[in-house]
Amino acid sequence: MVDTYYTKSHEYVRLHGDTGIVGITDFAQRQLGDVVFVELPEVGQSLSKGAVAATVESVKAAAEVNAPISGEVIEVNAELADKPGLVNEDPTGKGWFLKIGLTNTAELESLMDEEAYREFLQTLS
Repeated sequence: MVDTYYTKSHEYVRLHGDTGIVGITDFAQRQLGDVVFVELPEVGQSLSKGAVAATVESVKAAAEVNAPISGEVIEVNAELADKPGLVNEDPTGKGWFLKIGLTNTAELESLMDEEAYREFLQTLS
């Protein structure tokens, strides 16, 4: 079973063993509008939970993407350099930002599961 966790700032981390795939939610990409540029971290960079992991620029605004959990960047989605629109087309699939090797799984306890995230979204409308 794949576990996905969410932040109140609309990032997700999908766990595959001790690796997490990080991106922004469908809600976040809709708020941003058409994504035109994504700046990703360097492979090997250590990220602390809540630290800026990436930057997204859209036709409407620029936004920081924060690390939902601490760890070391083990891969970035290089395809976003040429196709930043993947963030809009498939934010939780092909539009992922980075893969992170988890260093503190206890931090997952402070994140929301899918049901809690859906309930959180209902409070925003």
